[in-house]
Amino acid sequence: MKRTATPKLGAYAGLSALGLIAALVFGLPELVALAAPFALVAGAGLALAEGPELGVSFDIDRERMLEEDELEATIGITSHGPVEQLDVRLELPEHFAIVDGDNPVALHLAARDDEEIVLGLGADRWGSYAIGAISLRAHDRFRFFRYDQRLDLRRPLKVYPQPEFIRELLRPLETQVFSGNLVAREKGEGIEFADLRPFVAGDRVRRINWRASARMGELWVNELHAERNADVILFLDSFVEARREDESTLDRTVRAAAALADRYLREKDRVGLVSFGGVLNWLLPATGVTQLYRIVDSLLDTEIVLNYAWKDLEIIPRRTLPPKALVVALSPLLDERAANALLDLRGRGFDLALLEVSPVPFAHQSRDAAATVAHRIWRMKRDALRGRYERSGVPVAVWDDEVPLAVAMEEVRTFRRRIGRPLAVY
Repeated sequence: MKRTATPKLGAYAGLSALGLIAALVFGLPELVALAAPFALVAGAGLALAEGPELGVSFDIDRERMLEEDELEATIGITSHGPVEQLDVRLELPEHFAIVDGDNPVALHLAARDDEEIVLGLGADRWGSYAIGAISLRAHDRFRFFRYDQRLDLRRPLKVYPQPEFIRELLRPLETQVFSGNLVAREKGEGIEFADLRPFVAGDRVRRINWRASARMGELWVNELHAERNADVILFLDSFVEARREDESTLDRTVRAAAALADRYLREKDRVGLVSFGGVLNWLLPATGVTQLYRIVDSLLDTEIVLNYAWKDLEIIPRRTLPPKALVVALSPLLDERAANALLDLRGRGFDLALLEVSPVPFAHQSRDAAATVAHRIWRMKRDALRGRYERSGVPVAVWDDEVPLAVAMEEVRTFRRRIGRPLAVY
């Protein structure tokens, strides 16, 4: 530990020296008697000063948590010798706060004493963090010296976003060949009735529709819709964001993407991820709980990286966007590169749905007349861009403070039903 003299030691040493010098100058031995206690205490403090020998450990009760959940952190202190006062402080990353316990805390330790500090921590924003940097400050008995040390006992911690409520998922236009929970338009093995046809050699007896056969006078069998899964690609626009003090469009985008990934994977669909921005990140479509953790962990690393280079779909690996995939895009529609990439996706025949994470609530509207006109023009441009998507057959729903995500999803579903395309059914 780093030892530093405190102002108290300087004061005691100064008073001792001043008393001795004054006694010599003025020839007054009484001044020596006045200075002697200060010199005696300073000498004892110097002689007895000894750095503390401490053992420190840090642990957290889990490595993953949700926003606004409580995490328990434990700091263990072991002293090999007496410590008059030990100040312990856990350095908290941004967006973390103490919800239970004291930080910092002062301890008095005897020889071979063990102390345990338990703190309740809360996080108000998703992200990947490292927590466990601990600052120690010890004082000797006379408080002439302080001993400082910073320990790096950080442990990785992932804070997952709180999922948004979703009432019903978007249905893809096309299904894949793998088994799932979607009722496909194609006929095959399943439980949903599709049609009747005459019996032919090789048909299973259990498929015979005995009522229809009795009416027709010959054997008829049921045809069923196959149960398939779908490929779903979550397309995140991470070029720019609109932000206010406690939230941004990127925060809402990540929460919605995490909720969508969870729901689609529960339906046995294959889900992939494309973060299209200053830095391109992607995950190939897959299914299962492992894929959910991959997606959420990747979402935690999503950030806005300033980049002026023009980017289009050519930089995205082809396997990331499989044929017949449903692409669910989440974008604030603030960057021309992302807007054009989505139109290009639709032009290439992808089944595209767009959730606009509206930046309008994040824009401060001035009372100045010129600023008011500029704000209205900006909103009109956004309406015109939204119209371009709708004319291209892309359903667009605006998600803002007044419209929850479940309502925005229902608007997209209504648009897709209105254009008359046959959809798979969950």
